[in-house]
Amino acid sequence: MGKEINLLASYPKSTRDTASRANQKTETDRKIARRFDEEFFDGDRKHGYGGFNYNERFWSPVIPKFTEYWNLTKDSSVLDVGCAKGFMLFDLKKGISDIKVQGVDISSYAIENSKEEIKRYLKVANAKELPFEDNSFDVVISINTIHNLDIDECAIALKEITRVSKKHSFVTVDAFRNEEEKKRMFQWNLTAKTILSVSDWIKFFEENNYKGDYYWFTP
Repeated sequence: MGKEINLLASYPKSTRDTASRANQKTETDRKIARRFDEEFFDGDRKHGYGGFNYNERFWSPVIPKFTEYWNLTKDSSVLDVGCAKGFMLFDLKKGISDIKVQGVDISSYAIENSKEEIKRYLKVANAKELPFEDNSFDVVISINTIHNLDIDECAIALKEITRVSKKHSFVTVDAFRNEEEKKRMFQWNLTAKTILSVSDWIKFFEENNYKGDYYWFTP
């Protein structure tokens, strides 16, 4: 297995009022959010992002770390599982114009409303059944995506990520290290179906023969 590493350390942090969010979110809101359609991305804030628009301040600071860590060049190939509107891949190609990229997302709305410059590299697909041959990509990245599946499906997605990666992979998932983080995590959660402690995630990765690196999202 790979290692725990925070490759998103340069991603801008936001202050999250988890208690207020917990009081405002209902199971109906979560059901709507899990459709991952217009309501989730560009609808009311209680159903998701409340407007999911490109801003270079988010991924631009992260791309140099990705490039350095995996030694990415124009000859590299990268898959983003859960790419949404393709913002990360757009910034990656801004940094390395000839790099080969592909993104998949379960949301047809996100793909249809992705950045025009990157749209041709994106397609609708499920993380449980990636539409690529074995060993297709040098790097497979999945940020805050596979935890949106039930735990059995999450295991399938991990195996799919391993299958299509010929070198490296990196996933981030909702997790907690203590009771306070667990409380905040469940207050904040809107779409995740699998939320585990850090130690249980590591055990889960090992049980499913996941070979890549990983890190955690905790509000």
